[in-house]
Amino acid sequence: MEEVNQLANDLVTSFTDVFWAWILIPVLAGLSVYFTIRLGAVQLRLLPEMFRTLRSKPETAPDGKKAISSFQAFSISAAARIGTGNVVGVAGAIAVGGPGAVLWMWVMGLLVGAASFVESTLGQLYKVRDPSGYRGGPAYYMQHGLNARWMGVIFAVAITVTFGFVFNAVQSNTIANAIANSAGAAGYATTGWVTAVVGLLLVAVTSMVVFGGVRRIARVAQTLVPFMAVFYILMALVVVVLNVDQVPAVLDRIVQSAFGLQEFAGATLGTVIIQGVRRGMFSNEAGLGSAPNAGATAGVTHPVKQGLVQTLGVFFDTLIVCSMTAFLILSTDPTYGAERGPLLTQEALETGLGGWSLHALTLVLLLLAFSSILGNFYYGQANVAFLTENRGVMTGFKVIFLIATFLGSIGTVQIVWSLADTAMGFMAFVNLMALAPLVGVVGLVLKDYVAQRKQGLDPVFTRDRLPQLRGVQCWDGEQEPSASDGAGKAGS
Repeated sequence: MEEVNQLANDLVTSFTDVFWAWILIPVLAGLSVYFTIRLGAVQLRLLPEMFRTLRSKPETAPDGKKAISSFQAFSISAAARIGTGNVVGVAGAIAVGGPGAVLWMWVMGLLVGAASFVESTLGQLYKVRDPSGYRGGPAYYMQHGLNARWMGVIFAVAITVTFGFVFNAVQSNTIANAIANSAGAAGYATTGWVTAVVGLLLVAVTSMVVFGGVRRIARVAQTLVPFMAVFYILMALVVVVLNVDQVPAVLDRIVQSAFGLQEFAGATLGTVIIQGVRRGMFSNEAGLGSAPNAGATAGVTHPVKQGLVQTLGVFFDTLIVCSMTAFLILSTDPTYGAERGPLLTQEALETGLGGWSLHALTLVLLLLAFSSILGNFYYGQANVAFLTENRGVMTGFKVIFLIATFLGSIGTVQIVWSLADTAMGFMAFVNLMALAPLVGVVGLVLKDYVAQRKQGLDPVFTRDRLPQLRGVQCWDGEQEPSASDGAGKAGS
């Protein structure tokens, strides 16, 4: 059985490496540069606006209740973003590609912020109403913006499989193994039954949330995400401060390794770049097509507002959370090697803070991964609803989602992560092919937003402001721009 798993993993890994190196990374980098130029570096120019719009109050949903707020939508997407990619994924990139992978994470994080802005603005613009609020995402802007439902169907199936099943298995696998490792460190016997029990408990808790609807998911995510992110960052920061004398050397190693001036774990320059970009995308999800599904649920007054908020999430994830993991690991001088990826973060914390931190990290991973499971579920749910309104199909999806949660907890680490890379790459490629022809639409909507901010208004979008747009389902024109809250004007 072990030989079969290894063979399957080798085949999947070989295909994924070629696809990422020769197709996805060039397309992602090229389009991100194009979006950055076309939109005037919006991801940097409107950075102050991102913080202002995060405080926007939600509108009323179609069912008469308060809609999901910008912050809650941000939390749903952050719940999926800030997961094992920030802890285990970054460690894996360093283990395989060396410290240089971190620099390429940073570079791509800044560039792909433009792609994140484009996809999340489109998600808001082409969202549709449903009984409990709004839903949207790439499948919806493919159908209504490009008039290509066939493309939307392909994406909906891809994201449902990727997030609803594969990524979900990654998160439950991380939870189960973290608990097993923590129990082993505490002196308890950890045979296979431990991960199985953890999987069953995880299914029980998850089912209580996922059958409660998007508002319950938003409330849980809003509660967990800030707490877990701050707690993890503080632990990592303490270790970095204790090893502050190592920071200049760490930065030097990152830069030199990034350009192939030093070799780590036998990594070539190509491996360093691929690992940095791949794990960066798994972590921040920019251009992947996932965050727009969460952003579309928000009841904001202008599509650009949620585009800005979701872009802020990319920066928070890559430049803060991932960076803390990288400095935590590199400041403790780890031993490299592909097989050591999942262990590097745990060992770094244990070296810096003592044995108790291993168990604290287990708690952090549990919260990180559990919140990611909730975000993954919503992404799958929104796209199953795109494919069909049949309630029986939706119930079937929920059941399969819970089964995948359990299977992931007892699966092997290598094959789970390899499948995640493959599924993520295909899904991202389909989404990027839709973003390219729609960036002009985003440019028009952004111009409308900036014009209103220059007038000192809190921007409000209605579809009659841009009558040349086709396929817009909401934004009926019931509101008028109001006086700004005085937080300042957008950049020109």
